[in-house]
Amino acid sequence: MLEITIPENEFYDNKTNTFIQKKEAKLKLEHSLLSISKWESKWCKPFYGDEKKSADEIRDYVRCMTLTQNIDSCVYSAIPMQELKKIEKYLEEKQTATVFYDTGRKNGASNNRKRKIVTSEEIYYMMICYEIPFSCEKWNINRLLALIEICSIRSDPKSNKMSKKDIFHNNATLNAARKAKLRRHG
Repeated sequence: MLEITIPENEFYDNKTNTFIQKKEAKLKLEHSLLSISKWESKWCKPFYGDEKKSADEIRDYVRCMTLTQNIDSCVYSAIPMQELKKIEKYLEEKQTATVFYDTGRKNGASNNRKRKIVTSEEIYYMMICYEIPFSCEKWNINRLLALIEICSIRSDPKSNKMSKKDIFHNNATLNAARKAKLRRHG
């Protein structure tokens, strides 16, 4: 979770032709599947798409991430640049200790491959497939994606195969235990 502060500000209300003073606002934000889902349902495009987001779309995503209740919508147009930079950095943080190693990588070549665009519905589908409870939609999205990746790796029969060396070692250990048991009972 990230907390940001929007300083006290003055806004002009076009409807009443008056200036309105807004108090300082403290926002608690969470970059989650739920936030992404809200944003995608409004903008009807993938959050993780290749298209650059407009300033309005970015402000609206901050609104979707907001956990703090009863925030006036005009507050989002007054987010200072240093707070926007904090938000940008927060969105890039991995929020997990899990590290994935790409063994098929040669000189970083896999870093250049095109990323598949994934929508919130596809992530919900993966949660259903791996029986991940929907309560995890409130987790930081990067933690949730790491969990989905772990489920994918662990459920892949190819990744669960033991190497020949491990099989031989395992068999030798079992055989030694059996021989020891026979000597004691024989």
